[in-house]
Amino acid sequence: MRADRVFAYGATAGLIGDRILGDPRRGHPVAAFGRAAAAVEGALWRDDRARGLLHTLVCAGGAAAVGALGARAVRSRPAAARIALTAAATWAVVGGTSLGREARAIGGALAAGDAEVARERLPHLCGRDPQALDEQQMARAVVESVAENTSDAVVGALVWGAVAGVPGLLAFRAVNTLDAMVGHKSPRYLRYGWASARLDDLAGWPGARLTALAAVAAGPDRRGAVRAWRADAAAHPSPNAGPVEASFAGALGVRLGGTLSYGGRIEHRAVLNGERGRPVEVADIERAVKLSRRVTWLALGACVAVRSAVAMTKRGRA
Repeated sequence: MRADRVFAYGATAGLIGDRILGDPRRGHPVAAFGRAAAAVEGALWRDDRARGLLHTLVCAGGAAAVGALGARAVRSRPAAARIALTAAATWAVVGGTSLGREARAIGGALAAGDAEVARERLPHLCGRDPQALDEQQMARAVVESVAENTSDAVVGALVWGAVAGVPGLLAFRAVNTLDAMVGHKSPRYLRYGWASARLDDLAGWPGARLTALAAVAAGPDRRGAVRAWRADAAAHPSPNAGPVEASFAGALGVRLGGTLSYGGRIEHRAVLNGERGRPVEVADIERAVKLSRRVTWLALGACVAVRSAVAMTKRGRA
């Protein structure tokens, strides 16, 4: 069976597995990678960019190597084995179902008027300081996290899976996890995490644009999504979160961005869709989760279509 079909069947099966099973409560492969990356950090850490680059190469390269060895092991086996490996890798690296569950749990607490429970759960979803947020700000934080993580936790992995198969799936999730671990601008990681943060920006670029395009196509307000993306995305400090959050804001008709707090540090970000959007309401959390799911399946379809088209072009030239 051709590699493009193996990816199509395997990635679809992996997404269905995530939809049914979600993330395992124990023994998650990404958690195991995180422990290994922390051990590497313990051995290598210095307040130095070169050490941080070595950390990134060891961890991300190791994940890609594991994927390559797995793909090589099933290369000569029946197509079912190759599909099963792709499905398992896809399920291991995507996190759409858990993202939706966490968002809905916080939304349910807010809808019930239990802000304290919402504050307890918010760190499971994003790095904001929950004690600094009121109910409306928590709802906004959840919608922003759903948008950004649709790209980081799902679509980006699918893009690199389409490009490089199982090694691409594992390497992308490794890069994204490293950025979450060491890529932030704390005193400890300002230099050491520089390489991980820059690599994550590069690796996430295509997935973020595909996520934004899919949000335009799948959202209830397509013109609003395009308008907000064009007008406001560049004002976001992240080159990848900007298009994603702006397109979600326009598609849902809400305002995102503004003042927020990370680790006691206050940031004043540009407002996305500020001219036409309204403040986020608790009900918008469910709308964002549903949009995220539509975006996921559209993105998978786009990845499969592009990979199949490339394969057909190569066969035509041969």
